[in-house]
Amino acid sequence: MKADFTTEFISIIENDTWMLHILETVRNLHLPDCWIGAGFVRNKIWDYKHNNKKTSLNDVDIIYFDKSDITKARELALEEHLKAINPSVNWSVKNQARMHVRNGHSPYKNCYEAISYWPETATAIAIQLNSNNQIEHIAPYGLEDAFNLVVKPTPNFDLTTYHNRIARKKWDDTWKMLVVEE
Repeated sequence: MKADFTTEFISIIENDTWMLHILETVRNLHLPDCWIGAGFVRNKIWDYKHNNKKTSLNDVDIIYFDKSDITKARELALEEHLKAINPSVNWSVKNQARMHVRNGHSPYKNCYEAISYWPETATAIAIQLNSNNQIEHIAPYGLEDAFNLVVKPTPNFDLTTYHNRIARKKWDDTWKMLVVEE
């Protein structure tokens, strides 16, 4: 039986005022099917499990799904808007309605399907703050690997790219208890 980490996960996010502020900022964009994922979520879980203070992020990955405007220009305009609100964050905005082209996949149906193609199961998690100020999440592979500190590729990701990414990221230098699957 798989453990359900949802309650613990939500509590961790709710107790981080910086993350809540970022979530609120992104919610106020009013983008369809909009989430924050990747390192924003993964690193928080790993920091929590390692009793670390917040590790630095390269960027805050915002994803949304909007077939009505799949231009890169729209994403860049959103990044500029967010930088005007909070210039201390390196914002990265990607419309998942166009990312299948870059990744050589069939069109994605929504953000949930899109993140199922992200590199690691522990990375394929995203969160949002809904209109009732409740945290929601999507995680095609669940939260177990992230909480159990397991790094493994998603079934949809290229293994050579995965191995190169693991070598480049050197996560086990920061989070010593990680178990990296080859």
